[in-house]
Amino acid sequence: MKITGSVLLLASLILSSHLIASSENIDVIYGEDNRKDVFETSQTSYLELAKSTAAMISNTNLTVLEAGDVVIEGTTLEGRGVCAKERFSKQVSIANCSGFLVDDNKLVTAGHCIKSMADCNSYKWVFDFKVDHAEQSKVNVPTSSIYSCKSIISRQLDATSKDDYAFIELDRPVSDRHPLKVRKFGKISKGDSLVVIGHPTGLPTKIADGANVRTLQGKFFVANLDTFGGNSGSAVFNTETEEVEGILVRGETDYVYDSTLGCQVPNVCSNDNCRGEDVTYITNIPGI
Repeated sequence: MKITGSVLLLASLILSSHLIASSENIDVIYGEDNRKDVFETSQTSYLELAKSTAAMISNTNLTVLEAGDVVIEGTTLEGRGVCAKERFSKQVSIANCSGFLVDDNKLVTAGHCIKSMADCNSYKWVFDFKVDHAEQSKVNVPTSSIYSCKSIISRQLDATSKDDYAFIELDRPVSDRHPLKVRKFGKISKGDSLVVIGHPTGLPTKIADGANVRTLQGKFFVANLDTFGGNSGSAVFNTETEEVEGILVRGETDYVYDSTLGCQVPNVCSNDNCRGEDVTYITNIPGI
């Protein structure tokens, strides 16, 4: 996602989810668009990793049904100004950020996603926010897949070092999926292959591989990940070890205006061009 703060796409593409971000943009397509819906993914290990990914969704966008499930619906990607011809345009675009499970009752996201207990109280963490077909415009999840933020264990959002993470405690243990494996020491290497799982532009879960580490920086590394606003807080995995290497936090501008079509289209760069996407090292978080 683009990390930023108040504006997500362009003027007509403002997502409430990114209003809590910071001041930089964070997403773009590098080379081919590698994003896939969960139902399109055949790699079993990726499907397991996706189960432990959660969407940060405002309380106001969750409606409890008589059957006890919760329906997630709202403006579609097309409704936010993205061209109808674009992938996922008919899907609901509602998640503000992404997060991932690292312990029975602990979750990691980006520091610019959760700034205070007011943010904790205003949003829910929703697992299983995924679609079963490409044009599904609303999603139902069981109440057991929805969690509240109980407390902020630790958090950083440093303008100088660019360190950006939040480590939070959920309101109860998660018993129906596994915490993700995370790197405990050392660093990933330049050129290593990556996969990211999260909620680009607030969409239902997307899995995007085919990326590599470009450079290593002090508190983060840079990669050519296909990520967008809403991906902030997503887990970035080493495809060889399937361990979490970091947290997606910043990147290139996501969308550009197509004056011929009169709508927004994804920004496209070659794999080696544009600024790249910034990923906070998971090892920056103490006690994880």
